[in-house]
Amino acid sequence: MKITCTKENLSKALSIVGGIANKSVNLPILGNVLIKADDQKTELIATNLELAIIVHVRSKVDEPGSFTVPARTLSEFVGLLSEENIEMELKDNELVINCGKSSTKIKGSPADEFPVIPSVHQGAGFLFAVDELKNGMGQTVSSLARSEIRPELSGMYFGFNTSYYKGLVLAATDSYRLAEKRVAIKQGEGEFKIIVPGRATSEIIHILSLVEAEDGEKHVRFLVSENQIAVHYGNTQLVSRLVEGNYPDYAQIIPKEFKTTAVFDTEKMTKEIKMASLFTTVGVNAINCVFDNKEGVIKLTSTSSQTGEYSSEVAADIKGEENKITLNHRYVLDGLNNLRSESAFFKIINADSPCVVVPTNDNNFLYIIMPIRQ
Repeated sequence: MKITCTKENLSKALSIVGGIANKSVNLPILGNVLIKADDQKTELIATNLELAIIVHVRSKVDEPGSFTVPARTLSEFVGLLSEENIEMELKDNELVINCGKSSTKIKGSPADEFPVIPSVHQGAGFLFAVDELKNGMGQTVSSLARSEIRPELSGMYFGFNTSYYKGLVLAATDSYRLAEKRVAIKQGEGEFKIIVPGRATSEIIHILSLVEAEDGEKHVRFLVSENQIAVHYGNTQLVSRLVEGNYPDYAQIIPKEFKTTAVFDTEKMTKEIKMASLFTTVGVNAINCVFDNKEGVIKLTSTSSQTGEYSSEVAADIKGEENKITLNHRYVLDGLNNLRSESAFFKIINADSPCVVVPTNDNNFLYIIMPIRQ
């Protein structure tokens, strides 16, 4: 194997695949990246057995071949090189890298020891505008459950062309809060309901953010099969297993009618919630919200036996009854940070029912928070 490529192209490819190349006690080769060159192209491949990422690298291939080397070592070394053109050649089971006056040999493992990467050739195809999909996934991903106790909640729900919405519905919940985003499907038919693992959703967002700047690609393609999903974007492909099981029918917990609705400034509310969070009891994170329709303010209070007390008011246009609710400040802040709107609606039923936060400029996103019951 002998190939020549630019530092920029190689470094970018390594930054895309490097996130999932982690050493395993049982299978150390998972910490390696597979470099695979044939007459047509050069690929960098990494996997953690649950998902794989394949990146095509623009290069000149003098001798086809393949080899694996530690991803972190290669990435850090390439990042420190000052010259632009990099030559990589396989000699005596070592990857020899020459760049300007710099030269190194990196020990690795034969390509045939690397796990077989599954491919998805059959399934339903869907096309999305990359910015819409990236933003939608970014708005919902923080609501994923961090625990694997309920595997379906640690993944993101993708509902394609369901009776609920003719498009793509993204949803994530940890049972304490829920985020939902609706995204238009540019091309693709058929109804599918799948759960994409949380790690895969983070890598998809990572890919959509990194590849965009270089290639200017405006669309991303999905291929959905019974137990796998393939995502194609620019020179990059991600293949992931799906989470088995059914996603909770969360639509039934979304309130349809409210007793109080308040419109507030997102930036001001975020600042006040952050200040109130400094005076909450660790673990409970409780902030009391009183909706005063007479004064036109949302009153925020918090108390901690360790740090003290806090109270403030945020101006709001309040319609309906005077109301109150106690919420976890961390969940509120996550929601506010994902609204991407200068103002938002706070919709309340009572102190014991879920409340809804939605941006004023986007009907396709909603965020539900379960109250802390007193």
